[in-house]
Amino acid sequence: MTINCKGTLIDLTSPKVMGVLNVTPDSFYDGGMYNNEKDILKQVDKMLIEGASFIDIGAYSSRPGADFISEELELQRIVPVVKSILKHFPETLISVDTFRSRVAESCIDSGAALINDISAGKLDHSMLQTVANLQVPYIMMHMRGNAQTMQQQTNYDDLVKDIIFYFSERIAAAHALGIIDIIIDPGFGFAKTLEQNYELLSKLELFKMIEKPLLVGVSRKSMIYKLLETTPENALNGTTALNSVALLKGGSILRVHDVKEAMECIKLVEMLSC
Repeated sequence: MTINCKGTLIDLTSPKVMGVLNVTPDSFYDGGMYNNEKDILKQVDKMLIEGASFIDIGAYSSRPGADFISEELELQRIVPVVKSILKHFPETLISVDTFRSRVAESCIDSGAALINDISAGKLDHSMLQTVANLQVPYIMMHMRGNAQTMQQQTNYDDLVKDIIFYFSERIAAAHALGIIDIIIDPGFGFAKTLEQNYELLSKLELFKMIEKPLLVGVSRKSMIYKLLETTPENALNGTTALNSVALLKGGSILRVHDVKEAMECIKLVEMLSC
């Protein structure tokens, strides 16, 4: 199970880590922490040293209820960051967390390697064709509505069945346009209640039937800190526990804020199958 990133084949049969870098003032955990070049480069260096295979950059907060920002502001935030990282760390595989095709194209033109779209092309109908034209790996996530409305859209006939059907439709649309490398993300915390997030995790192995690499992003999310009655800052232990479950159930990529701990998690879980 491989994906082609800028001519390099990345083997996902051994799980990989994607480090999160939010260059937003309002992300739920690290908003405002990386708002200048020095801090950004220091954090990227740290994540790469700790073993991240990918750095996922987001310039538009997608937390529930997050503020809408213009395409121009998103571009102003993210493109210089992509260029700066690649200037200092040229081999970095950058994933761009955006649902806008113009932002995706600008970042790939600036040297990014993957597109990570929370809407699987549903919030910008030019996105799938853009990804097909760019011929880059595409992460498609399950959600409903947008950041402002998604938590009012949590009614499902059958949660896992509905999400698998969603992916079958989106993957078919992507394949029809010639998109080759597709990764699926079930979207923990997006249009799902706390209880639904745990139902999804408990049945995660069912997504193997889709035969695509599976990205899991539970890092420090409310499904952890609300259940444990704590804060995102104190949710690392819970994150590691759920990442272990995700790996045992077939996760291929862990999208995390804490790379070192996720790499340790992978090493420990992989030892079980030796």
